[in-house]
Amino acid sequence: MPAHLASMLICGATIATILSGKIHRTIAALVGASLMVVVGMGMGFYSQQEALASVDFNTLGLLLGMMILVSVLSRTGFFEYLAILTAKKSRGNPWYLMVILGSITTVLSLFLDNVTTVVLIAPVTILVAQILGISPVPFLIAEALLSNTGGVATLVGDPPNVMIGAASGLGFNDFLIHLGPVVFVVWLVVLLLLRFLFRRELAQKPSNVGALMAMDERAAVHDWKSLIRTIIVLAGVILLFFLHQWLHLTPAFVALLGASVALLWVQPDVDQVLKDVEWSVLLFFAALFVTVGGVEASGLLGLVAEQVTALTAQNLLLAGIVLIWVAALISAVVDNIPFTIVMIPVIQTMGAAGVNINPLWWALALGAGFGGNATPIGSTANVVVIAISEKAETPITTRVWMRVGLPVMLVACAVGTVFYVLTFGSMQ
Repeated sequence: MPAHLASMLICGATIATILSGKIHRTIAALVGASLMVVVGMGMGFYSQQEALASVDFNTLGLLLGMMILVSVLSRTGFFEYLAILTAKKSRGNPWYLMVILGSITTVLSLFLDNVTTVVLIAPVTILVAQILGISPVPFLIAEALLSNTGGVATLVGDPPNVMIGAASGLGFNDFLIHLGPVVFVVWLVVLLLLRFLFRRELAQKPSNVGALMAMDERAAVHDWKSLIRTIIVLAGVILLFFLHQWLHLTPAFVALLGASVALLWVQPDVDQVLKDVEWSVLLFFAALFVTVGGVEASGLLGLVAEQVTALTAQNLLLAGIVLIWVAALISAVVDNIPFTIVMIPVIQTMGAAGVNINPLWWALALGAGFGGNATPIGSTANVVVIAISEKAETPITTRVWMRVGLPVMLVACAVGTVFYVLTFGSMQ
């Protein structure tokens, strides 16, 4: 059996098991990763050292640092304060609440990575839903989808964009100018689509709007001193996220540095803080990175990239359209980072042959960014939101996610394709 076929079967079985929900996603990912390494060693395409190297510790460190910061912040009553304030602004109207939370999420995702954004917003959302007596599921899903969408617009909003920027030399303003307009249109379209898809849930009447409007949000904060200190640390972390490329700091280091400073300055109960960390999520991602690393090592992703290039090398417009949809479909079932890593040298090779590759960078960013919306494991933000939802009474299931995420992905990619054709249609 060829290596790429073996890796595809293992990865496919792992993803299918995860999506089925019959086995906990962390167990399924660990079994899949172990099997990938065993088969890879036996067939000679994947070693233990390569498996360890495939783990993205920058992502894991970023998640760990932000989870610690959020845990410290949550113990001050800050999220209760923000939840009451947000709910009062919406006056208990679920649609207004979705617009408010979705807008905040999208704006934050322009300047922060989408994982950080949902880690900050999701706890607030669950508290708002509890106050109003409604399900948090529509709002949590909307936030993850809009976070993925918003992150496409800027250099720092999505990990693939960071890699594309580094490889192409495109800067923050380039991304904002070329992708900002289409992301704005997609955001409006997706928001309206979400209203339609969640029409039953949004029609649910909150049970205690009167009591909500009478609540005093300031009374929810029970430790102002610790709150102010943690907010200062968080502001410093956000500032460093903006500057990390110029300072040559990784996002993981920035997040862990902030977590360390917060723990030292606030000095909360460390054992309780660490209990709030979603260790199963971190382990899930480590195992998934190993599994996808085996697919990459087998040459399967490279084979896909070569086929795409061979089919479209003579037609730049067709190449961009195909790249948007191939990137989206692959990003829906595996993380968008490996495919981006594989496609970057392919696009650079086309550039060395005299092809104008600038439009292809934007096609890759659109496809990889929008494609992650389709499934619960399509992006890191999706997995984090689902893990947070499991603390509520109504956790997000694969079926519920696919009912919403897949249409959102298809519509977003369709809008992105129209944008690409209108912008680059004259280039051949």
